[in-house]
Amino acid sequence: MSRRAKVSPGEAGLPDGGARRRTPGLRREEVAVLAGVGVSWYQWLEQGRDITVSGQVLDSVSRVLKLDEPERRHLYVLAGLNPPLAVVPRSATAVTESMQRLIDAWMPLPANVIDRYWNNIAFNAAATDAFDFTDRWTNCLCAYFTDPIYRTRHVGWEQDAALVAAEYRAAAAEFPGDEGFVAIVDEISAKSELFAEMWARGDVRPAGTRPKQLQHPLVGELCFESTQLRVPDRPDLTVVLHNALPGTDTLRKLEWLASPEGRRSRIRPLAG
Repeated sequence: MSRRAKVSPGEAGLPDGGARRRTPGLRREEVAVLAGVGVSWYQWLEQGRDITVSGQVLDSVSRVLKLDEPERRHLYVLAGLNPPLAVVPRSATAVTESMQRLIDAWMPLPANVIDRYWNNIAFNAAATDAFDFTDRWTNCLCAYFTDPIYRTRHVGWEQDAALVAAEYRAAAAEFPGDEGFVAIVDEISAKSELFAEMWARGDVRPAGTRPKQLQHPLVGELCFESTQLRVPDRPDLTVVLHNALPGTDTLRKLEWLASPEGRRSRIRPLAG
């Protein structure tokens, strides 16, 4: 009712009605006609009665009431239906300044931001220290299965590989019909027989928090809890935070890597 009151007849393509209208906005019968539903049915919908509702009809009502995407999804919830998948613009890939500040503030712990395809689009200095993140890390899934440096550092790589493949299938399921996932899967399958085999299993596992253990060439063992956090206003992006596992000296080692001494230790001499 509140959204109906916000839409003027002129905005809906109807005659204004002038002073004859006692209340602002559209009348129930006008919404019903414009949405292609019965007047009584629409009244019952507003009253929250137990009626049969389809997503197609709710979309028509949303169009007439000029609901934005969050309001449309909320209407589905009010009607007792699963909300549609959030619409995410393909062009929304760059991180905001506030998001970059967030991962930089996580120092000296590693943090990075990935897009829907797991392309690594932003990371802090600790991620470079711990995982050797560089510009060559264009896609995290590709790096996991094809980058020899990552495979050498990751303790239990082969055991975790099946989980990684299953998590990527869950990520792809959120964007059905998106050919970008198909292209990435085909590319990695051609480079890694193991990934092709694991992908063919069809396993699905939602991402969350899981342990991650690395063998760093300078400081030795690093133990993390890796957590993926979704950004509500940017559903195309995920922030990946790595916390030091309690009971380990991981934090102390990361602090040393971030120190001037640690940075000097990684300077490679120029070839003569």
